[in-house]
Amino acid sequence: MAGSTPYRIKTISEFHQLRGLPKPEHPLISVVDYAAINHSPEFNVTSWVLDFYSISMKRNPAAKMKYGQQEYDFDDGILFFMAPGQVFRVEVSNEPAVKHSGWILLVHPDFLWNTPLAKGIKKYEYFDYSVNEALFLSEKEEAMANNIVQNIRQEYHSNIDRFSQGIIISQMETLFNYAERFYHRQFITRKKANHQVLDQLEKLLTNYFNSEDLLKRGLPTVQYVSEALHLSPNYLRGLLKVLTGQSTQQHIHDKLIEKAKEKLSTTHLSVSEIAYELGFEHPQSFSKLFKTKTNVSPLDFRQSFN
Repeated sequence: MAGSTPYRIKTISEFHQLRGLPKPEHPLISVVDYAAINHSPEFNVTSWVLDFYSISMKRNPAAKMKYGQQEYDFDDGILFFMAPGQVFRVEVSNEPAVKHSGWILLVHPDFLWNTPLAKGIKKYEYFDYSVNEALFLSEKEEAMANNIVQNIRQEYHSNIDRFSQGIIISQMETLFNYAERFYHRQFITRKKANHQVLDQLEKLLTNYFNSEDLLKRGLPTVQYVSEALHLSPNYLRGLLKVLTGQSTQQHIHDKLIEKAKEKLSTTHLSVSEIAYELGFEHPQSFSKLFKTKTNVSPLDFRQSFN
């Protein structure tokens, strides 16, 4: 099963069966103890796709996770979120086994049906982050997440009644809201890595705007910038918003305006020619963006130098 085609797991029951776990107590939600998972050699190098949500807290497993071309080691307690349909890859180490710890919360979309989370879960952008953009937790944060998940486990282990789903949903919302806060904290506290991203972004945009790419390919897209920095678009946007107060698109536009000002003040090119060189098909679009950003038209800006 280690071929190029990802192995799809459609139900939580199937996940339990494949991983050598007892049948789940609830078909649509399960908290799995990571230590209980059977890491069969059959699945030592396998790409997976789950048809349900997976929220994992892992510490020191003898495995490397790959998401795309990125590889990640779980040496500390970290949390990561995966939505249905995302591909991830597990490579189990052949070295002597390290003690596994942590949990995996599995939630089928059908469990969210007719609850606030059915649509509300879409607002938590970290479900679209990559594994290499996982959440590093302090001991206090980890304990908080563990307690919430333990509450969820206890609730579906007890007698299921008409209140159970609502209680579990509210616990999940609490976990997700805390995760949003923790990610915000991570953007601020991991300064060295994050400032390296800012430096790389500045260099990337400068090189792009000084090359033939601008004329040949037009303005760089958010997707292009994110891929060049090996980050998911949502993670990059969230990081930049916290560090600079601006989105990725705004950074691209700022670099564009900087280049436009340089051409308007140091060349005799017409506004239309400058717009074309900056990747615009229509000069009106360039003029509108320039005025929005600077409160003056390109011509008025040029005239201020005469």
